[in-house]
Amino acid sequence: MNPTPLTPRHEPDTPRDLVGIGIGPCNLSLAALAHPLTELDAVFYEQRPAFQWHPGLLIDGATIQVPFLADLVTLADPTNPWSFLNHLRTRGRLFPFYFAEHFHIQRAEYDAYCRWVAQNLPGLRFSHQVDAVRWNPERDVFEVDFTQLDSDGEAEALGRTYTRNIALGIGTAPHVPEPLKPLADAPGVAVHHAADYLTHREALLSAGHVTVVGSGQSGAEIFLDLLRHRPAGQEKLHWIGRTEAFAPMEYSKLGLEHFTPDYTRYFHALAEPVRDRLVAAQWQLHKGIDAGTLAAIHDELYRRTLDGGWPDAVLTPGVRVRTAGRLATTRIELHLEHLQQGSRSRLTTDAVVLATGYRDRPLDRLLAGLDPYLRRDSGERPRIDEDFRLVLDPSVTGAVHVQNAELHTHGVGAPDLGLAAWRSATILNSVTGKEPYPLPARTAFTTFGLDTPERVVPQTRQPSRLTPLADTTH
Repeated sequence: MNPTPLTPRHEPDTPRDLVGIGIGPCNLSLAALAHPLTELDAVFYEQRPAFQWHPGLLIDGATIQVPFLADLVTLADPTNPWSFLNHLRTRGRLFPFYFAEHFHIQRAEYDAYCRWVAQNLPGLRFSHQVDAVRWNPERDVFEVDFTQLDSDGEAEALGRTYTRNIALGIGTAPHVPEPLKPLADAPGVAVHHAADYLTHREALLSAGHVTVVGSGQSGAEIFLDLLRHRPAGQEKLHWIGRTEAFAPMEYSKLGLEHFTPDYTRYFHALAEPVRDRLVAAQWQLHKGIDAGTLAAIHDELYRRTLDGGWPDAVLTPGVRVRTAGRLATTRIELHLEHLQQGSRSRLTTDAVVLATGYRDRPLDRLLAGLDPYLRRDSGERPRIDEDFRLVLDPSVTGAVHVQNAELHTHGVGAPDLGLAAWRSATILNSVTGKEPYPLPARTAFTTFGLDTPERVVPQTRQPSRLTPLADTTH
């Protein structure tokens, strides 16, 4: 059966227990796990009119890089009604999925699952743009100001809600390298971020020459899709990236233990300079390319040599774009530098796809009202404790939790979908001051440090500063 929506029961001036800002997979996971906790008054705001998960990259056949068990809830609560398996069951697709034997599902299917949750889960407020967050010391609550948007995205009404806790899940934004920003912003120039690939796909397929910039998974998938759909011998494709190789993602079983709660706790306890060095060195754990995608690219290139000759495709790693400009009206000239050779060259192309990743959306504007209370590290980044809370002045009795904004404090698992349910459960255990989601004390065979504390669930090590919610189970 489908999950039963809760009846709204909130008075405007009554502080909520939890306000979520942003509804991507992370906060959607938090909302799904919060739903059975009937004593918890929670609401989630999102400025977009509906849930979207990288719509420009839902390329046919592209899969997510974690198993389907890494859905919104299962790794914290396999019985939760918002699981991927329950989504299949409600759509009459459970037996076909069983016989398909797919451990890694397609991105489009994951997106459809998340949209099913977002369309049916109560407590989600789309078309609500959060404008500011402040701490009210007289009432010991956060004030959250928002704007309700109409169907055209224009302001329709202003509102304010009060809450004891906040969960920030505002996600990331497409990153455009500085040398290419003027071209990406110029009208009529075919320089597009990978986030918009499917929007421009037909034009890119018909362009004379296309260059893909970026040597991660998105760049590989886009290069493969273009390669498959352009004429043999007339591919006219160029693929470049800064990494020293088109390298496979680390996917060995022990390597994957870097995406466990055990490693996250170990990483968080390291000194800040050590953490910074590790994040830079571990790029292949989360920025490499799926080995199957690399194999498919090689297979497609090889197939095009069967009649003799080589495909008109150039793949060059270890290259950065120094500068870029327009030639004539629409052509683009990229000034390239090879990082190992130190050599430079120019590349003329008709279109550029920037598979250059994403960056955290800055929190400073949204949290300007909390700046006097916010504690920062030596790099002026927010300090974040083990339970994903911003470290604030002790006078602030509420908590601001963050989702997928803690790479510098929690390591490579921060953006990984496989840890979303565990992180959400950790946050809810902290918010409630109880343990509605008992979490495993051990999750990895690897012991990551020599001086290892007794393995216990984090919430029992650090009690919440908040008053526990009333127990309604009796």
